[in-house]
Amino acid sequence: MRHVIIGAGQVGGQLAELLHALGHQVVQISRSGRGAPGVEKIALDASDAEALVRAADGADVIYNCVNPPYHRWPIDWPPMHAAMIRAAQESGAVLVILGNLYAYGPVTGPMTEDLPLAATHVKGRVRAEMWEQALAAGIRTTEIRGSDYFGPGSTGEAYLTMQVIRPAAENRPVVVLSDPDVPHSWTYLPDVARALAVAGTDERAWGRPWHVPTSAPLTFREVAERVALLTGGRKPRIVKVPRAAFHALGWTSPKMKGLRETLYQFEAPFVLDSTDFEKTFGLSPTPVDEALVASIVR
Repeated sequence: MRHVIIGAGQVGGQLAELLHALGHQVVQISRSGRGAPGVEKIALDASDAEALVRAADGADVIYNCVNPPYHRWPIDWPPMHAAMIRAAQESGAVLVILGNLYAYGPVTGPMTEDLPLAATHVKGRVRAEMWEQALAAGIRTTEIRGSDYFGPGSTGEAYLTMQVIRPAAENRPVVVLSDPDVPHSWTYLPDVARALAVAGTDERAWGRPWHVPTSAPLTFREVAERVALLTGGRKPRIVKVPRAAFHALGWTSPKMKGLRETLYQFEAPFVLDSTDFEKTFGLSPTPVDEALVASIVR
């Protein structure tokens, strides 16, 4: 099978390596032209529909693994998503979308795939509209949704890895932006790649969204203390950034301003239920301790 992966970041790179190791033909597309070892690499702007259609010619599966800066989602996503839909239409490929949980908006109780896409904030509406457009486009498609990522290969976007796991492993203070004792689901990056690969190659996945296999929720404090135990370190000191300071950062940082919109995810239990995917495809989340140890290695 010919797999075209758009994006070479923390998810796209791991997906490319996994599919290549499984013996598939892999093409990785990014602005820079970088990509995983051993795969074909193409440099182009994913919003250029004509170029993307040419690059995706002959594809069996197209994966949307792009993630524009938060504050640019309403600007950057529409042309890129439209170009990917067109590439899927013209090639006949399955479009596998890497999604998230923003489209649900604030919820009470565990999140399942049948929840309405009820978000009213900007980023949530962008993601909801992307899924609705894909469904209406007359293509084979699916969306794989995970909670906040952590794990090896993390970039600065993976808050848990950079701000909790590694400081705790190095006996440094753990600085968090919200209540350190609120349960939250964390999705392991290699599990995201595995779920995407399944979604692209198993027709049972097409036509609906799925949640990445994800372990039971943990608080910031539980993660930090578990890492300290695994590494033989001392009990970590948890420092919460005062709310006033967090909001002040939004005046100088577009990224921090964008995070304020989804702060609700950390103010109350935020729990992902991945039962459907696990039962249907027989995949389980990586054990937490194994995932944490792997996340410590840079």
